[in-house]
Amino acid sequence: MVHPTSMDEALAGLSEGVVPLAGGTDLMVEVNFGHTHPENVIGLRRVAELKEWEGVRIGAGVNWRRIEREGPKALAQAARTVGSPQIRNAGTIGGNVGTASPAGDGHPFLAAVDASIELVSVGGTRVVPWSEFFVGVKKTARRSDELIAAIRLPDVLPERHEFGKIGVRNAMVIATVNCVVTRDDQRRVTVGLGSVGPTPIRARDAEEMISAATMPTEADLAEFQRLVAEGVSPITDHRSTEEYRRHGAGVLARRLLERCLR
Repeated sequence: MVHPTSMDEALAGLSEGVVPLAGGTDLMVEVNFGHTHPENVIGLRRVAELKEWEGVRIGAGVNWRRIEREGPKALAQAARTVGSPQIRNAGTIGGNVGTASPAGDGHPFLAAVDASIELVSVGGTRVVPWSEFFVGVKKTARRSDELIAAIRLPDVLPERHEFGKIGVRNAMVIATVNCVVTRDDQRRVTVGLGSVGPTPIRARDAEEMISAATMPTEADLAEFQRLVAEGVSPITDHRSTEEYRRHGAGVLARRLLERCLR
């Protein structure tokens, strides 16, 4: 294992098969259960550039504890649900994105606000929209010679945004469904969902319908809930059934929208 102290050193140490390690809260679980056996690891905790947070650019090494304190409302709400305080002090937003778990708690916010992922290599920097970065279950568009440098949010965020999560208990739980709903002053609504598909999902039909409603009625909200439920593609696994995830996605999105409408 090597411990670079600058981005240049970190990038120089990358090659095929080298596993980047920041907080380790995801990777070490995989190691402990014998699911992965990395031969070469590059530690990123000492790379100061990755911890920089300037405006809408959040360094990949920024931990969840800091996001909990300083992040935009819905992202801060999501941060509070990530593991235990110890995990939030170690785990990073870059690790959460790089692991690309369908249940990643940071992903619905990135989807809802159309964030991008900044990737760097010796050859330069490229910025990839969230919808092109997540390509499958725990699969991303990051190349082996690249590091996730930062998350880039839009210059202007919607005035209202709310996060919510369904799980088998209230704390330290992997999401059965997680969701962010936003609404701006032009009444445009976006819905980002996680744990209901192989990658984060936007409920486009539901967004279009409810954004056209000047003053949403009970009927509008019911239709919004139905369209969200229809727009997801969950599976049945040891945490939940497909039917429950679908129902939960609609109910949760509606409740978050109602909070945005207050």
